[in-house]
Amino acid sequence: MVVKVYGPHCASTKRVLVCLLEKEVEFEVIPVDLTKGEHKDPEFLKLQPFGAVPVIQDGDYTLYESRAIIRFYADKYRSQGVELLGRTAEERGVVEQWLEVEAHNFHPPAYDLAVHLLFAPIFGITPDPKVIEESEAKLLKVLDVYEERLSKSKYLGGDFFSLADISHLPFLDYIVNKMNKGYLIKERKHVSGWWDDISRRPSWKKVIQLYPPPPV
Repeated sequence: MVVKVYGPHCASTKRVLVCLLEKEVEFEVIPVDLTKGEHKDPEFLKLQPFGAVPVIQDGDYTLYESRAIIRFYADKYRSQGVELLGRTAEERGVVEQWLEVEAHNFHPPAYDLAVHLLFAPIFGITPDPKVIEESEAKLLKVLDVYEERLSKSKYLGGDFFSLADISHLPFLDYIVNKMNKGYLIKERKHVSGWWDDISRRPSWKKVIQLYPPPPV
């Protein structure tokens, strides 16, 4: 059964696509045009009542929230592709820890920067310099913690590429390649090396080539 993935051009969906490629799971994409409000259509809301992407359909199984989806597939297909959760309970605990760090510490300021620097027209807002300044300051503190972690570990979850790294890819890409904020990464030796490593993975290169961000 081919997995259906809704909203491939959006950042959070790219977590799912990279995970599926790393796990060698076949999928097809279903475009959802947020600029036209398709995520608020009644039929889509039957799949995702909050009107957000991504959503997957796997046979008669439907799931939303990108981090839940990547956990699901990394676990369901443990026996194929790249091991993304760790091979022991302890390794998985660390991966889960950094997934939570991404969700609660890295993502909020990175998201706010993206909204105000890249997607204000889509959201119908005027960029707020104060929000941009405060978000960058928060992100700096987070990246300082990452620099310390990555000075001792090749990847966030340990010595292996994992979901914790995948989850960072979409908004790190915005920071480095779309916002002109690459210095936030490049000024930190170990964060910069980590980004260079994970952004070179064939799965990520394929995703950004096939599914560029929505036009602003």
